[in-house]
Amino acid sequence: MSVVVIDASVAIKWFVPEAGYEAARALLKPGMLLCAPDLIVAETCNVGWRKARSGDMTRDDVRTMAANLHRSFDELVSSDRLSANAVEIALALDHPVYDAFYIALAELRSAPMITVDQRLLSRVSGTPWERLVQPLA
Repeated sequence: MSVVVIDASVAIKWFVPEAGYEAARALLKPGMLLCAPDLIVAETCNVGWRKARSGDMTRDDVRTMAANLHRSFDELVSSDRLSANAVEIALALDHPVYDAFYIALAELRSAPMITVDQRLLSRVSGTPWERLVQPLA
C-alpha cells in the first residue's frame, strides 16, 4: 500500500468538479493510504466557505464536505506532533507554516505530498524537500 500526504488544494477537488477533479478522485482508490495533518479539515472547510461565497459550491455542499472530509483519510496526524519541524521548514523556505505541516508529515512518513499549489511547488524547487512535494498528476 502506498502512503500519500494530501493537502487542502487536492482535498477540495474531491468535492468540487473543477480542473484536477478526476486526478484528485483517483487518489481515493483502494491501495492508497491517505494521510494529512489534522489542520486539513480547517483549511479545506475554509476553502469551501470561500467557494460558497463565490457561488462555486452551495452551502449544503460545504456542509456535506465538512461532515465527511475526515472519512477520506486513513490518518489525520495531530499538528502538535509536527509543529517543531513545520516551523523549521517554513523558516528555511520562507513560506507559510501551514504548507510546511504537510511537508513535515511527508518527511515523517517518508511519503510523497501531493499538491496543486504552484507557489509551494516553486518554493521547494532545488531544496531537500523537492523530492517529497509532487504536483497532482
